[in-house]
Amino acid sequence: MLQVGLSLPRSPGGAAGGFPMAEPAEGDNTGTEQEMFGSSPVTVVITSEADTWDIDASSCLGCGQFVDWDRMPDPEQQVHIPRDILSKPPKELKKLAREGYWAASRALRAQVYHQLIQQVACRLVTPDALVYRDVASRLFGKLSVSSHPLPEFLEGCSMPTYCLNLEGVTALKKILVCVGNLFPDITYSPVLPSLVALLLHYSEDEAQCFENISRLIASNASHTSYIDQSFLAHQASCMTFGDLANKHCPAAHKLIASTSENVFEVYSEWLSWLFHDLPFNYAIRVFDVYLLEGQKVLYRIALALLKQYRLSVTSTELEGTDIKADLQAFVQNIAEHVTVEKLLERAFGIRLFSRKEIWLLQMANRKALMERGITMVQSRQSFHLAVDIQNFSSSIVTAQEMRIVWSWIPERFSLFPPLLLFSTSEDGCSLQRFYACCEGYEPTVLLIKTTEGEVCGAFLSSDWSERKKNGATSGFFGTGECFVFTVRPETERYEWVFIKKPELAKAVPRSRQRSPSPSPAFLLSSSLDSHGTSSNRLTVPVPQRRGRLSPFLAIRHFLLPSKTASMFMSGSREGIIIGGGGGQALSLDANLLWGHTEHCETFDNPPLCQENFKVQLLEVWGFQNA
Repeated sequence: MLQVGLSLPRSPGGAAGGFPMAEPAEGDNTGTEQEMFGSSPVTVVITSEADTWDIDASSCLGCGQFVDWDRMPDPEQQVHIPRDILSKPPKELKKLAREGYWAASRALRAQVYHQLIQQVACRLVTPDALVYRDVASRLFGKLSVSSHPLPEFLEGCSMPTYCLNLEGVTALKKILVCVGNLFPDITYSPVLPSLVALLLHYSEDEAQCFENISRLIASNASHTSYIDQSFLAHQASCMTFGDLANKHCPAAHKLIASTSENVFEVYSEWLSWLFHDLPFNYAIRVFDVYLLEGQKVLYRIALALLKQYRLSVTSTELEGTDIKADLQAFVQNIAEHVTVEKLLERAFGIRLFSRKEIWLLQMANRKALMERGITMVQSRQSFHLAVDIQNFSSSIVTAQEMRIVWSWIPERFSLFPPLLLFSTSEDGCSLQRFYACCEGYEPTVLLIKTTEGEVCGAFLSSDWSERKKNGATSGFFGTGECFVFTVRPETERYEWVFIKKPELAKAVPRSRQRSPSPSPAFLLSSSLDSHGTSSNRLTVPVPQRRGRLSPFLAIRHFLLPSKTASMFMSGSREGIIIGGGGGQALSLDANLLWGHTEHCETFDNPPLCQENFKVQLLEVWGFQNA
């Protein structure tokens, strides 16, 4: 790697006592606004004579020495700070942070940041301020020139400086160099420069800032993480956000899926929206709640931004537009659309699942990425993750229609190319043939075209072989990731009822995590004979007690108020059922010729097509290597 010398004797125009440093003249090559790391093949740090670094490790000029006060958006207000403010219970602290209490006093925010981070559970051996002073002295020393490239894990990452002055930008670079030196396991962390920059605004000196960021890096709290430190973890977070956007922002998701060929590429910028594109007075309020609530709160706020974006644009306006760039510009100008208070209010109004469920989803996404060859030590993306839907060919749906359906599928499965498993046009109208072709694949997508030209279907999260685990007694299986949908005449998706109303389902304590007790068998609907009349009624099976379930949204994780609201999929020799409770979202007879659809409690759906229908074509799609 090329190493470029950095002149380190003194700071140009620096003032003692923490006063703001002079703004550089226009045209100076100082790099104080924003820098790109790795935009060229070699990662380098280049400074001109006008941008020498002041490396005085002994200096501690007091809180605020790194800030250019002329660029701070709002003047600081002096308020009375209760002595017991930091001893308040976590729930009350969260409320204060959400309401912006820390913003009333710069001194209070600095004090709160330091104490909160000191309470973060982290690894036993975590570098602290003393270690930083020692390492900084050893790395930079008293020599007039020293060569220290920025860490490789920042290659291709941007570095927002917010309201830092030249001394602050210097400190930011030094801290990042030391992080690279003391945390060699970090291979990719694009958000790290932004977090260090924000902390520097409220740090007494470089050493304190370094100690605090080190504790966030070394956090080992259960089901909680602050900073992704590998390309694998970063991509898994992006996929998790995509899954959450799919579920909680259906209108925005549908708009993006219909106007962008690569939805994942749009969502891969979600952390940059928060800690790169948001103005400082928004980003610091995000940081306030992030320290108390962890990564889950970042998902909330990014989802709120996405919802706000949907309110501000129409599909007509987006035609021919680079939606990724348009979203970035929207976030950068967010003040024109919504105040930070209203943005946070909307974010906390989004009902997400528990931190544990989100963690399980993230772990499942990591596993899928590892199966595609992504490793912990990989620093950059080496292949295109999205499926080329243009090469997809179906007798039921067009490529554009499948793009919408594909965008609804959980990210970890949409990494894999689609594979046609069964088609009535090729394999005949046989339920046993259907089972034989589909068993061993998880998940699957069922597509149905009726003789009236209507198209509907279902995403089914579990292997059809699960039906055998109850022996002669058929039972419901699957997870809350199952959903049903319509494609023609209207395109719409109907998810598990608890996706939209997670507050109805409480998390099960670990000691009680088992499947809910089954309800008695009902006669909920009928299959149809060849004349379309009601004949041999299809008995709705009992939900099974045991069996392997996917890790995310498994019903054993929830205390459900209604036992009939988790009937996802079932199969027997008589036919198949998808969705139960008060009716069946879809049911098909043993000949795969006649079907029935109606409202059910599991998906809270209307009939997906004409209630009693005849099948013209049926296809089942799986996922290669899934």
